[in-house]
Amino acid sequence: MSSQEPNVRGPRNGAARRTIAVTGAASGVGALLTERLVASPEVDRVIALDERRGEVEGAQWHVLDIRDPAIADRLRGDGDPVDAVVHLALDLDLETDPTARTAYNVRGAQTVLTAAAAAGVRRVVLCTSAMVYGALPDNDVPLAEDAELRATAEATGVGDLLEIERLAKRAPRAHPGLNVTVVRPTVLVGGTDTALTRYFESPRLLVVAGSRPCWQFCHVEDLASALEYAALEKVEGELAVGCDGWLEQEEVEELSGIRRMELPSAVALGAASRLHRLGLTPSPAGDLAYTMHPWVVSGSRLHEAGWRPKWTNEEVLAELLKEVAGRRTVAGRRLGRKDATTLGAAGATVALVGTAALVRRARKARRRM
Repeated sequence: MSSQEPNVRGPRNGAARRTIAVTGAASGVGALLTERLVASPEVDRVIALDERRGEVEGAQWHVLDIRDPAIADRLRGDGDPVDAVVHLALDLDLETDPTARTAYNVRGAQTVLTAAAAAGVRRVVLCTSAMVYGALPDNDVPLAEDAELRATAEATGVGDLLEIERLAKRAPRAHPGLNVTVVRPTVLVGGTDTALTRYFESPRLLVVAGSRPCWQFCHVEDLASALEYAALEKVEGELAVGCDGWLEQEEVEELSGIRRMELPSAVALGAASRLHRLGLTPSPAGDLAYTMHPWVVSGSRLHEAGWRPKWTNEEVLAELLKEVAGRRTVAGRRLGRKDATTLGAAGATVALVGTAALVRRARKARRRM
């Protein structure tokens, strides 16, 4: 099924035409980027691709499943070549079945890369996450953009993102002449729902004893701006995007006004793993590493190209706290009003369901020794 409308914008005073396509254009970052591109004096035509028609006027809409090879025909258009495709049709929903999520994300990226090459597109911009660097105690602070990707597939969606990164590496060899640029945002905020944003919905901030958390945020508006930079060929390669600098855990606690609950590593990781295995929480234990160890990035390539974030870490954290106000999450599981009333006492004391009992048991065992 396809719906389209003529582009109402004409060519720019004899300048070369520039046509940009965006997948996942109906919502989230895709909608923000589509709106920016439609308004840009450097863009003549915007092709918007999604499973439903979005609200941005002035774009040429096509409604289809991004895994459909027919996307190549949409990119060929009326003989006016597409200069770049920005692929943002990703499913990173915590509640999605992991097998279905991986099938959608990986097949979607494969289809877009193949279709772009077949349609003669010069550049594909993919969006993954700075999580692909991995959260490790020996990480440099900040990480250089060409740092080794040391993440594992143990956190939500990270396995999919690593596979997309591998596809990005292989695509230029399989399709000579195709440039693939990868944009890796830090903790994304602005209408998002992830294990990391839910961290701030807990009554207490879980801190694993001996860990060194560092927080670096990225507002969706800054991500859309960076993606526009990449689509307009102002920068290329592997690009990390986020606010300048980072916040230490103590600064986050002071700014948020949320007190910490500190737990031994074995207790926190063991409880998280057990709860996920029992289906009581959508977040695997691997998500916890990203609240324990640093994975902040420099963003030097975008900076060298002249791009700057408009948001600071402090401002994005304040925005996040406004968004999650009134929500209650324990162990990554969002509670309804009835749940919050029932579990409020436990939630106010611990950041993981079941951890209080484990801690008491451990203390009793030590006293008996």
